[in-house]
Amino acid sequence: MQVFQTVAELQRHLLNISQLGKKIAGFIPTMGALHEGHLSLIRTSKVKSDITVCSIFVNPTQFNDKKDFEKYPIQIDKDLEMLLEAHCDVVFVPTVEEIYPKGTLERTTVELGFIGKTLDGEHRPGHFEGVLQVVKRLLDIVQPDLLFLGQKDYQQCMVLSKLVEHYQLPVKVEICDTLREKDGLAMSSRNARLNPEERAVSAKLSQALFYIRDHIKEQPVPELIEQQLKLLSAEELIQVEYLTIVNGKTLEPVDLYQENTSLTALIAAKVGQVRLIDNVIIH
Repeated sequence: MQVFQTVAELQRHLLNISQLGKKIAGFIPTMGALHEGHLSLIRTSKVKSDITVCSIFVNPTQFNDKKDFEKYPIQIDKDLEMLLEAHCDVVFVPTVEEIYPKGTLERTTVELGFIGKTLDGEHRPGHFEGVLQVVKRLLDIVQPDLLFLGQKDYQQCMVLSKLVEHYQLPVKVEICDTLREKDGLAMSSRNARLNPEERAVSAKLSQALFYIRDHIKEQPVPELIEQQLKLLSAEELIQVEYLTIVNGKTLEPVDLYQENTSLTALIAAKVGQVRLIDNVIIH
């Protein structure tokens, strides 16, 4: 496994190995604090690509809450050890100055429309602009053939698909299933910030989603949502930002179950001071 901190060294290495016949590059952008969900993306890339590249960069421009940025878990040595064990080929660990040599003010011009305004777009103003900014920069640097993303960040996957479409980038977006803990909690770097009591109740977020998925044909959608919100609000440690069922292709809210419409249930909530998101594709 090769580790690089500068764009020039990384690109020189990628050029050299492409000349050796390794043509298909898979890329997994991360902010570190890696877990099994990230490693599953690495393994999928290893199957589908000749060379697998993972970046570790905590991007300051996508945090609308400065305290959230300051508390983001950093464990670079452990991350590199995990990537080595997962047989990742190349790791890019740049500084902020390396990613943003001209500063952070320049943003992308992608028009997201409704998907950029709803859900996390509403609750985290500026977040997706920062995501677009950093991923565009990373894609320009790595120039991969395949971009591997986790379904847990459902809305973000849609946003980044828009990025690829807008710039007509020669990269295919591969969305991989969410990995979960034994109690159903979606794997996330933020889970490490949960204390034992918070960790115990956090599984109720995924339980609400699973219940909605399993009973959506039996109860009216508004009633189903209200029922689960009431259960979640009974937990003092949980503060729900949104719990909704949407059209899985447009993110428009759905109030009536339709067999032929793509449906996804999504949730965002703070458990203690830790903000978690999750989703379940209904069909």
